[in-house]
Amino acid sequence: MKQLLFAGTLLAASTLLTPAKADIVTLGQQSWDTSGATILSLGGVPSGNQVQNVPCIICGANQPNQTNFATGFGYTDFGNTGNVGDVAYFSSGVLRDTVLGQDTISGTNYTGGQLANLLQALGSGQLSFSIGIDVNDTNVAQTLESFFFIDLTSHTILAAYSPGPGGTLIPSLNNGTGFPDYTLNGLTLANLDLGHEYTFFARISGANDGLDRFFIVPQVNAVPGPIAGAGLPGVAAGAIALIGLVRARRRRSA
Repeated sequence: MKQLLFAGTLLAASTLLTPAKADIVTLGQQSWDTSGATILSLGGVPSGNQVQNVPCIICGANQPNQTNFATGFGYTDFGNTGNVGDVAYFSSGVLRDTVLGQDTISGTNYTGGQLANLLQALGSGQLSFSIGIDVNDTNVAQTLESFFFIDLTSHTILAAYSPGPGGTLIPSLNNGTGFPDYTLNGLTLANLDLGHEYTFFARISGANDGLDRFFIVPQVNAVPGPIAGAGLPGVAAGAIALIGLVRARRRRSA
């Protein structure tokens, strides 16, 4: 119980802090300007089991029954089993890319159209999504140093989680392969050029148990309620009903 409370305190603190970010970072032996990037927020446990859920983009090992095989969606399998302390990998458009080296941009990447088609197939008509993180540790918290969503064609970092020196501790909240622990929120394909090439980058230090995974969590469109979907007339009707309820309560009190 104490461990869970400690982990929850760490998570609450991380969501209250706005990650600072250096203007220039070096990724894949290239310099990138992060000053215009959307700042991603670190959130809590996403629903579902990643094995049955959604495609990996950067994974510590091949996941049986991975939906990537059904969609032909590529991902990096860096194969860590706990013997590599620090990992820094780009995603890959190659289906289960086991040869991509650390801090190396793949020669095959996602197109905007491919990402959009995947999100729509998963139910995200608005093309908004999060990144789920499946952490596996030895009861010693690992550190999320950074995560970036990058437009390779325009050489632009679109979204970033980069809290600066020291990173963010991410103790496992839901230990076990395929069970996610965190989400990085605030990603979208809206207004992006679907003809461009895109990639993701993740860096973890203190990786001590291997098999960490980053995967796509689509923002599935919510079914609108009677007021939210009714426009101004619906709002007015709701307001009238609320006024009537308040008056009725006043009469009962009198």
